[in-house]
Amino acid sequence: MSTYLPTLKQLQYLVALLDHGHFGRAAEACFVTQSTLSAGLRELESLIGITLVERTRRVVRFTPLGTRIAEKARHILSQAEELADMARAAGKPLSGELRMGVIPTIAPFLLPSLLPKLRKAWPDLKLFLREETSQAACDSLHRGQVDCVLLALPYACGEVETAELFDDRLFVAFPPGMWDDAPESVTPGGIDESRLLLLEDGHCLKDHALAACNRPELRAEATMLGTSLHTLVQMVDNGLGVTMIPQMAVEAGILEGTHIVARPLDADHPARRIALIWRKASPREKEFRLLADALRGARLG
Repeated sequence: MSTYLPTLKQLQYLVALLDHGHFGRAAEACFVTQSTLSAGLRELESLIGITLVERTRRVVRFTPLGTRIAEKARHILSQAEELADMARAAGKPLSGELRMGVIPTIAPFLLPSLLPKLRKAWPDLKLFLREETSQAACDSLHRGQVDCVLLALPYACGEVETAELFDDRLFVAFPPGMWDDAPESVTPGGIDESRLLLLEDGHCLKDHALAACNRPELRAEATMLGTSLHTLVQMVDNGLGVTMIPQMAVEAGILEGTHIVARPLDADHPARRIALIWRKASPREKEFRLLADALRGARLG
């Protein structure tokens, strides 16, 4: 056996530096000072006799072996967290810390009504939220930065387990007077592709909207520049085009204070499916399924 084994703290410092590429930001992520993180990494390098990171004034550059060791360290840290998760899962369910990723087209519309109900039902649960786009949230899940993710399906997120919660209908939002009489619903064929405004790449709602319409020309002609649903709503309210928004955003009042008209999309698959996902073989699977039940109940309640 080696006379020296790296500590988990040193491995955390190494992985944080790889993720952030900056000593200051890595130290903030680890809740230590920059000098503490730097000293810990120098001690690690000294004791294993290998340079892991090339340091210059402007750039932090990992050596090829340093990158490989950091990725191995990420796996070790994930395994260590699973040990703690096993002990937690054997105790009181939905208690202690739980880190949940949430995508931006869900977080501001669903969580304000759900979180108070969850706190009331599970007062010992400390739920920490991380809002990210779909791909970033999936990356955070597989890196162990979050325990589960509240996501909209379909979306390819790798090897995960899924608990589907509910369907979220898509609505077409347009300025008044766009049609002579506001229809009860809007078909994909009724959407002018030259006036369609969608979110930027990285937001799965864009892909859900295009898939629901099943019109290939929309992908080519639509303007994809919205950084948030609130931005798109303001653009539509100023007569710049039409967009698609989920039912939960309509119910949460995103159109209040505007003149926008919203009608359900009349298509073969007019909804996205909201789901809770987590890593396969997680020892906290029973807890996540319990959380999914709580989310469904809070939504219906």
